[in-house]
Amino acid sequence: MLEPLKCFTAYDVRGRVPEELNSDIAGRIGLAFCRSIGARKLVVGRDMRLSSPEIAEALLIVLIKAGIDVVDIGLCGTEEMYFAVFSGEADGVDGGIMVTASHNPADYNGMKFVRQGARPMSRDSGLLDVARNAASADWYREALAQKPGKSGNRLEAFDKNLYLSHLLSSVESGGLKPLTLVVNGGNGCAGPVIDLLEEKLPFTFIKLNHQPDGTFPNGVPNPLLPEKREVTAQAVLEHGADLGIAWDGDFDRCFFYDEKGRFIEGYYIVGLLGVAMLGRYPGGTILHDPRLIWNTQEMVRAAGGRPVMTKTGHAFIKEKMRQENAVYGGEMSAHHYFREFGYCDSGMLPWLLVCQLISEQGKGLSAMVDERMRAYPVSGEINSTVADPDAVIQKVEDRYSDGAKDFTDGLSVSYSSYRFNLRKSNTEPVLRLNVETRADEQLLQDKTEELLELIRS
Repeated sequence: MLEPLKCFTAYDVRGRVPEELNSDIAGRIGLAFCRSIGARKLVVGRDMRLSSPEIAEALLIVLIKAGIDVVDIGLCGTEEMYFAVFSGEADGVDGGIMVTASHNPADYNGMKFVRQGARPMSRDSGLLDVARNAASADWYREALAQKPGKSGNRLEAFDKNLYLSHLLSSVESGGLKPLTLVVNGGNGCAGPVIDLLEEKLPFTFIKLNHQPDGTFPNGVPNPLLPEKREVTAQAVLEHGADLGIAWDGDFDRCFFYDEKGRFIEGYYIVGLLGVAMLGRYPGGTILHDPRLIWNTQEMVRAAGGRPVMTKTGHAFIKEKMRQENAVYGGEMSAHHYFREFGYCDSGMLPWLLVCQLISEQGKGLSAMVDERMRAYPVSGEINSTVADPDAVIQKVEDRYSDGAKDFTDGLSVSYSSYRFNLRKSNTEPVLRLNVETRADEQLLQDKTEELLELIRS
């Protein structure tokens, strides 16, 4: 037996290269995944990290030797892998692997997995078995010894134009107005897709950190970090842009700045996109995570939709979307999921839809969200490192025992004028706090300070 692999998380693989993830480990993991789902044909993509070509190539070699046909889609975003898998289901595609560590530092890499139809695999649905088998020298030896009748094939069957057409089919391109957009790819994988879409859209793009570069010359591509927001905000003001957009490394998350250069919390985008999708699918179901809920629920109900709360995390949301046949699901962390995109998250569809809203309504993003921000001000997610997260959550639950409680994900407590959610990180001893009120900024400040003092004491 090998030592248990440290690179597995609840939903995927993330680890420092080469000690926690390298070509050998990636090959073991890839074969264990394919055996677990019975894959005979798999899609493999990779991001721009310096270690990604080597890891992806090692993965391809192992899988092809094991008799598995591999559709190599090369440099791409995670959603391109999703699309290749769910659109290729009729052609026998059984799943996909994306080599990426998204917004982690440059010395990290990782792997994301989906089954047939781009259904996710998580710790609760097979990833533990993959981890166990990949760590076993005996299992790997026996798996390699299962010689196929012939080696697999390396295929290059991905037509990126089909992916672009699928994105554009979600908007009425004839109704789009000529807008000026600041786009910050963070030196991740979004840039090449923007270049291809540029030819088909009436927009002027101001491009920042546009070229994929695994050295991350402008820092890690994580627009959620406050220190990463200023460059996009300033560019919006400098160019008089109608909108600012930023992505993480594999562009499965999309972040917005209004025409005033303000970073808009993802929470408010969820309600906006929910209503937009209800315009296309009246009476539809909209999913949202439990961290912040009041604005989304009110907007969805007012638009005739049905809001449904679900546990945070892409595997949970994608499963729930299929169960509910939801047309859209959104997380405040800027993951946006669409039924028409295989129930997967996309970082390209959200900004296309927002641009359509701006074109149709003739007003900026600020006018769309200002009233909602006043009605439901939020703290933003605040992290606290604690020695014993479970004990702290129990302490908070005891202190606020008179509130209405929900345990969908962590601890949520609601009162008539404010509510909060406190949940553990999946990967570190950190508690994440979100607070919202009903149109009361002072109460928001007071309750946030009160909760943080209790959590950190």
